[in-house]
Amino acid sequence: MKKILTYGTFDLLHIGHINILKRAKAIGDYLIVGVSTDQFNAIKGKKSVYSYEDRKQIVEAIKYVDLVIPENNWEQKIDDIKKYGIDIFVMGDDWRGKFDYLKEYCEVVYLPRTSNISTTEVKIDIKNNK
Repeated sequence: MKKILTYGTFDLLHIGHINILKRAKAIGDYLIVGVSTDQFNAIKGKKSVYSYEDRKQIVEAIKYVDLVIPENNWEQKIDDIKKYGIDIFVMGDDWRGKFDYLKEYCEVVYLPRTSNISTTEVKIDIKNNK
């Protein structure tokens, strides 16, 4: 069984989120998703519309996802790869090269992002349409 791991904030769920999770699941058998906690988002300078618990429940409901874990910090990735026996680490290609250091522990794959959609753009559109 091939285990896949990815991470993200997954705020304001949109087709880009679904596409990347669908693509990630298609290259393996078991998809684990690390969802950024509210505390980690604060460290990154991000503020989510929905709380971690709500985002976790939303991601758990997606049929491609087998397990959701909290993403608490940048450094936990190696520990998660070892703990869960990860075969492939997946991120969007806007992160290309940033996680190549994980190749020592598993395969690293950067998947194409869905064009013309991002959570930041959705937030801007919502704000401008008020």
